[in-house]
Amino acid sequence: MPAHPHVPRTQPPEGALRRVPVQQRSTERLARILDACAAELDEGGYERLSTRSVAARAGVPIGSVYRFFSDKRAMTDALAHRNLDDFVARAAARLAEPGTGTDWRGAVDVLVDEYTAMKRTAPGFALVDFGVPGETNEDLADRLPALLGDRLTADPGDPRLRLALVVAVEAADAALQLAFRTDPAGDLRAIAETKALLRAYLGTVLDRSAEPPPPADGP
Repeated sequence: MPAHPHVPRTQPPEGALRRVPVQQRSTERLARILDACAAELDEGGYERLSTRSVAARAGVPIGSVYRFFSDKRAMTDALAHRNLDDFVARAAARLAEPGTGTDWRGAVDVLVDEYTAMKRTAPGFALVDFGVPGETNEDLADRLPALLGDRLTADPGDPRLRLALVVAVEAADAALQLAFRTDPAGDLRAIAETKALLRAYLGTVLDRSAEPPPPADGP
């Protein structure tokens, strides 16, 4: 079984945080603010979200919110980045479990299952997930080679693989949006079709890379 990949947690994207917490107390306060932001999103949506309501729910002065964030957009960007970190950590833990196999196809199923589990249960995830399409989706694509580890049958530095992972993430995003648009719990048929789509498409790159080279021409 492949080794548990080291996928480090990262800071929120540049510009999202005015100040990076250093002390544990500040780190815990930031976590409370983001938890409150997620809860406010679930209850009232983005339009009704405000820094003042988040501060009240988190039990912190409004100045504490502005110490970290310039506005609610920066706050939701940081929440999206935390969601991405949480997703990668959850998927890495699942992939390290016995019985998940060493094949990339099984890993694809795990990634989709972890995403749908967060979509159903993680506060604020239904609205924000990983943020603005085309931005944080590329962040996820960049982190997939380390997450897949030895299951990856292509050179992580291959530009074609990078493009294939971006396309796969964007396609999965669109297909899973459809699954949750038709059913708040996620339409199981659409989720299964998403897995089939990803396996078929990524196979055009990963299966080809796994094929042995053709025999050398004779003299």
